[in-house]
Amino acid sequence: MTITLLWLQLGGAALIILFAANFLAKSTDVIAIRTGLGRSFIGVVLLATATSMPELGMGVSSIMLFDAPDLAAGDAFGSNVFNLLIIGLLDLFWRNGPILNRVSTTSVALGALGIMLISIAVIGMFIHGATDSLSSLAISPVTVIMFLVFLGAMYMIYAIEKKQDSPKDDNDAPLYVGDSLPKSIAIYVTSAIVVIGAAVWLANIGDGLTHIMGWDASFVGTQFLAFSTSLPELAASFAAIRLNAPELAISNVLGSNLFNMGFILFIDDIALIHQPLWEAVSPIHIMTALFAILMTAVVTVALITHGRNRPHSFITIEASVLIGLYIISSLLVFNLG
Repeated sequence: MTITLLWLQLGGAALIILFAANFLAKSTDVIAIRTGLGRSFIGVVLLATATSMPELGMGVSSIMLFDAPDLAAGDAFGSNVFNLLIIGLLDLFWRNGPILNRVSTTSVALGALGIMLISIAVIGMFIHGATDSLSSLAISPVTVIMFLVFLGAMYMIYAIEKKQDSPKDDNDAPLYVGDSLPKSIAIYVTSAIVVIGAAVWLANIGDGLTHIMGWDASFVGTQFLAFSTSLPELAASFAAIRLNAPELAISNVLGSNLFNMGFILFIDDIALIHQPLWEAVSPIHIMTALFAILMTAVVTVALITHGRNRPHSFITIEASVLIGLYIISSLLVFNLG
């Protein structure tokens, strides 16, 4: 297959994901309003789950079809960093003050839990890099711990939202007069299936780019595939902003990172039958994970310190830092990979 055809396929898969993500955002917002569960909780449980399906499909496909676990891990960790970049981009787009001033304390919990899960992943890479005593196990104990923390995080978010007694967004109901709950659920499921199919296609494209371009699998996974599989988060978050739902947008991004670490890497580890996932991945992912932790900390601090203003009319301090950290991490991955 020629390199031109591969790049065209990458663009085609990206367009399909972008198209489906717009339907995901609207159907999820309708579900949040019709059920009264609140945009923050639904953003984490439904929208973040659906927009993270490309990472899941790409990860499992990379391992089971192409025996490329490093590509799968690179996509998960790279998606974390790109997702946090999305928050900086959303802040540029949102002109009604800093966007992180417009979300609830639920997002603070999401940020803190994200830091915890990514930190556990870093510990897992260090442990498996230092010893081979766990190499005979079918799945790493670290991965199991991450999955359990993820389940606990989902319950915690539900409990926080229930305690806050989130409003049912009745003022937004006229926006969706013709959209019933069953119809929105059907659109949600259909869009998610389309996104998963495009993700499997992306895995094939990523494997081809790795061989033809002569690039390291860590770089391809962390940069190109992470960008492509994070397109649903990008499209859905901007769609949520256009619906005047910043809470849905931010919870989608932070919730996707939880899903990447706690669920997707768990499934990837199960798919890699002959050894634990952490023994088959490049240590360069530790650096990417540390950047994700730092960027999540920037977001979390900004969420806590409400009442901030834009020091400039165009960009906030946190958006500048997030964009700068993403550029630095990308350059380091390219040079070291």
